[in-house]
Amino acid sequence: MNFLIIIVLGAIWGSFANVCIYRLPKNKEIIIQSSFCPNCKKKIQWFDNIPILSFIFLSGRCRKCKKSISPRYLAVEFLGIISFLLIYLNFGLTITTLLLMILAIFFIIIFFIDLKHFIIPDSLTFPLMIIGFIKSFDPNLNTSIFPNFVNSFIGGILGYLIIWFIIFFYKQIRKREGMGLGDAKLMSVIGFWFGWISLPYVIFLSSFIALFFAIPQLMNKTKKMSSAVPFGPYIISATIIFIIFSNSLKRMMFF
Repeated sequence: MNFLIIIVLGAIWGSFANVCIYRLPKNKEIIIQSSFCPNCKKKIQWFDNIPILSFIFLSGRCRKCKKSISPRYLAVEFLGIISFLLIYLNFGLTITTLLLMILAIFFIIIFFIDLKHFIIPDSLTFPLMIIGFIKSFDPNLNTSIFPNFVNSFIGGILGYLIIWFIIFFYKQIRKREGMGLGDAKLMSVIGFWFGWISLPYVIFLSSFIALFFAIPQLMNKTKKMSSAVPFGPYIISATIIFIIFSNSLKRMMFF
């Protein structure tokens, strides 16, 4: 029964993530306004708004205008389910699970917004900073993942400053913008949630993943060295790797 509830919750929150991904970059209301088709702007009825099932039954098309619906909507809803299930299977019915589920939804929203629009809204990073720091005062949380309030505070400050200095020196050397302050705020989020110890791993892994995808594109000349690259998805991917392998990585560091 718990399994089914987690699946339903993951699908529902994945559906809400889709709303945020579409509306936040456009500064549109995400709660009060009813769902509508991005193409014809017609209101979507509740029976056409059931996560995953409606997409399948409608063959990925709007009932009104028959225009194709982006497969991203289906992908995000599945990501909501998968992330919720993985968190539940690893941490059970705990406060740690609830916190990681909240983080997962925020991460999904940030990932796709930055991927398309090259922005990370403050309305997403600031609440995560606050939650990340407040939770560090609870000694009953999973200490193998979450730090105490001292490590959380140091991590949040360092996370922002490290990226800020990278942005500053890059601009001084290259005479143009590189990473944005949204990336600095996202790294601050990582520091508040997982402590200063997470930062070197996340910075290294995100840089490695970015290079892994960038090198083939540069070789094929589909991108130039000066092309804009959204770094948020790489930071999020690296953080997920850190969460999964955190114990092993920490043992390696303090061998």
